[in-house]
Amino acid sequence: MRRFIIWGVAVLAVFTSCHRRAQAPGSTLPLVLSIAADSTGTGRLVAQAGRQGPDGSVAIIGQPEEVLPLARRFQSVDVVDNIDGRPVRDSLPDFAGERFDVILDAFNESYAHFIQEGDALQRTDSLREAAVRNAIFAWDTTCVRSASDPEYLLEKTRSKILIFTSSMQAEYGLADVDTLQQLCGGRSILLSPVDILLEQAYALGARELAVWAGRATRKSHAWQAVFARKGWADARLTVLTPEPALDIRTEFRNLLRQYRTTGRKLDVLIVDHYSFDLTYLESELALIRREGTEEDSSFDKMLSRDFRILEPQQALIRTTYELLRSRRLFTHRIARPALHYYETEESEQGLPVLVEVGAPYVQETYVQDIR
Repeated sequence: MRRFIIWGVAVLAVFTSCHRRAQAPGSTLPLVLSIAADSTGTGRLVAQAGRQGPDGSVAIIGQPEEVLPLARRFQSVDVVDNIDGRPVRDSLPDFAGERFDVILDAFNESYAHFIQEGDALQRTDSLREAAVRNAIFAWDTTCVRSASDPEYLLEKTRSKILIFTSSMQAEYGLADVDTLQQLCGGRSILLSPVDILLEQAYALGARELAVWAGRATRKSHAWQAVFARKGWADARLTVLTPEPALDIRTEFRNLLRQYRTTGRKLDVLIVDHYSFDLTYLESELALIRREGTEEDSSFDKMLSRDFRILEPQQALIRTTYELLRSRRLFTHRIARPALHYYETEESEQGLPVLVEVGAPYVQETYVQDIR
């Protein structure tokens, strides 16, 4: 009989990342230590993580408003030649033949409530545990319920790469997954948008960085904590939440006004949002560069000559492509990239379970609310 995972006191979980250091023993979740001791159950599942080679899927995990725009970009992106990897479009999707398991973490959304409510230690531990559970969902092959028939369990593909879209889980969750994989011997690739974007900005020569983040993300100190661990003594990071406005251009100007109070130049702005159309920001930046007003002139002087705007979708897609190619993990199947949707739901016992959902349900339930 097939099984699906329900998370209770006796059930264990796991998680890993290629960009993070393991937690110190004293700060590791008890859940992680219990899994590592379970050599025949969940611990065995973790030990197998990342060992299936090209046949595995790419899991995209997080809140729907972040996961869905990224998944659709993965399905349609065409910026390289599929044969030799040159930066030339060839009219074929760059991820042809790949399977993407899109895990919509509805059970835990929004992640902001982990930061804004309750005891600080308890709420961040809950966010860490959520990351571990979702990693197990991505790795397990027999954990999915059918939406049409709750008694029927479906098989899914084990994931070779796990992309966690939430910057908050870059700080609260990824290190626990690293620890678990190290303890069990798993080697699945985990990607964090925070690590990737910060490394990309620094490699471009940026030393004065700013992040455009939501209020809860800024309050979580995720960006600040990851940046501090980089140890870049010659760089500074400022995390900003601009005053809300009716359009993105006005919010952009509000953010520049906030940064102007620092008195420093700005090399790179990282936009920690998945649904923003950056063409609006680029067009507004072009107006500022023309110095049409006194304020435009002050903004232009504040921005370095090589000022860049970075966003998580492009960074995650580029990194995933490079990893698949360099590690020979592409499936090389002749097919369009396939999106398979799953949603975390509450079981009758009040615990998260993974349910397969269709594209029409996703469109009706989530897409209309994405900015």
